[in-house]
Amino acid sequence: MRISEARPLLQGYAYVFLAAALWALSGAVSKYLFFGGVAPLQLVQLRTTIACSSLLLWLVVGRRRILAVERKDLPYFLLLGLILAFAQFTYLFAISRIHVAAAILLQYQSPVIIATYGFLFGGRSLSSNTLIAIFGAVGGCYLMVGAYNVDLIAMNRAGIVSGLASAAGFAWYTMKSECGMRSYGPWTVLFYALFFAALACNIVLPPLAAFAGGYTIRLWCGIAFIGIIGTIFPFGFYNKGIRIIRSTRASITATIEPVFAGVAAYFLVGEAMGPMQMAGAMLVISSILLLQIRQDPA
Repeated sequence: MRISEARPLLQGYAYVFLAAALWALSGAVSKYLFFGGVAPLQLVQLRTTIACSSLLLWLVVGRRRILAVERKDLPYFLLLGLILAFAQFTYLFAISRIHVAAAILLQYQSPVIIATYGFLFGGRSLSSNTLIAIFGAVGGCYLMVGAYNVDLIAMNRAGIVSGLASAAGFAWYTMKSECGMRSYGPWTVLFYALFFAALACNIVLPPLAAFAGGYTIRLWCGIAFIGIIGTIFPFGFYNKGIRIIRSTRASITATIEPVFAGVAAYFLVGEAMGPMQMAGAMLVISSILLLQIRQDPA
């Protein structure tokens, strides 16, 4: 591969790497906000509203042309926004019930879901390597969430189910956003997804109700971090990465997120994974890497 060809690929990997790091850190900050009394649905309303408003201000001031879309594509953006809101709520709810790293690893079952969908509805065959990867990911998930502990399962069943639901939502969002980027740029797709996600959240809850929560200055700092650094930048970077290296390579790179999440959760909220959970984490990451590598590299 020539240097001129490798440079854009390196940029794509760098975008996804940054997205994974910021998502991991925002997961730990979200856990801190839950300890402070912010509910998951409130945080989704805060997150999407702040992110949408901030991104709109940036685009209006300097890049207004990015906002232009065709009217016929508005139903697509509406659906994408609803999917994003669903994925965000289920992910944050999972974080509120189980460890941050475990919630993220549950969400990283999304490549498995994509492969299964392709087999059932897309006419794609599943190789032996793909089947091994799927069973490995499920087995690793079993260890990661502590399913061998009956009491833990009874206590955190809702969080585990929500984490798996977030995996389905994130898989759907990834596939739909990649379709949108065939016609529009990454920031256009992200803005309208955030716009309709924020709209949905401000319908489910009274408009801007979460902003009247009486939070402390430290909590507001965390909320602002989640809305801007933990949403606009990572989703924007991830979209740009997908556009350069495509979804398969982006998924491989993004599996570094649980490592960041475990480190961030340890320092910010004192969560630590035991040996079995660490083994499960490695098994899940290895399985997802195998699944992706054995598929079309583009």
